[in-house]
Amino acid sequence: MTGVQALRATVVTVSDEIASGRDVNRAGLIAVTELTGHGIEADLVVVPDEPDAIRAAIRDAIRRGSRLVVTSGGTGIGPNDVTVDAVAPLLSYLVPGLCEEIRRRGAEHAPVALVSREIAGVVVGQPSTFVLTAPGSRGGVRDAVAVLGPLAAHIVRQLDGAGHL
Repeated sequence: MTGVQALRATVVTVSDEIASGRDVNRAGLIAVTELTGHGIEADLVVVPDEPDAIRAAIRDAIRRGSRLVVTSGGTGIGPNDVTVDAVAPLLSYLVPGLCEEIRRRGAEHAPVALVSREIAGVVVGQPSTFVLTAPGSRGGVRDAVAVLGPLAAHIVRQLDGAGHL
């Protein structure tokens, strides 16, 4: 595909345990592999459960040219689940349909998926970037990429001003 720039994404794993080396980043690696399967170049970053670190990782991904940023972890309702609250102020507007579908798919085999607070939206800029906060579980991140992956190119085309299909 001469002249076509590859779609770039960054996966940001949010976990104190993984950031400190006490656990292995299974879900983040799954997200990268699944995105690659959709023809998306993806890199992986790990940060602790700290709002400033999460926001910095997203801003850095955008500066490096990622058109999609997928966080993994911190979307639950526990005291350390800060990802959604950290990401929300960065978003210019929300795109809730993807998260609704992720939760619906997850609930088919794990009812606890309904206790997840994923958000998706756009950071408006030159160019704009789509951000999705995905669960930190392997199944949750698979569901998230299964929803996002087939729509990724369309999302970026829309961000760049293309008409509706």
